[in-house]
Amino acid sequence: MDISDEGRPLDPAWLEIGNNVCGVLQGSPRVSMVAERFVGAGWRSRLASWESYEVGTSWCQIEVDPAEGDTLLNGVVDPQRFDDLAVLLTRFGLRFGLELYADDGELLRELEA
Repeated sequence: MDISDEGRPLDPAWLEIGNNVCGVLQGSPRVSMVAERFVGAGWRSRLASWESYEVGTSWCQIEVDPAEGDTLLNGVVDPQRFDDLAVLLTRFGLRFGLELYADDGELLRELEA
C-alpha cells in the first residue's frame, strides 16, 4: 500500500518554485511506513530511489529519506498549508521538526512537535 497514484497531482503553481520545506521525523518508523500513512490520508506515493519515497498532494510534494534513526523530509509546500502538513504529521503520531523557507532561502517559520 505504500505506492499509490490515487492522490491528486501537485498544483502547477508549485512546480516552478524550489524546495521550501524541510524537516526531520525523529525516531520514526521505516520510510515505507511513513509513505503508507500519507497514502492512507489520500496522498499519492512513489519510490524516489532504492530507499526513499516521494509523497504528494495538490498543495505539497516531499521526499521522505531514511537517515540514521530518523527520517528526513524535503520538498515544496504551499506556504499557506504549512500548518496543515504539521497537523497531518501530528495525526500520524510522529515527532517532528519542520522549517519553511522563502524563495531567497530565508527561514520563515519553524515548528516542532
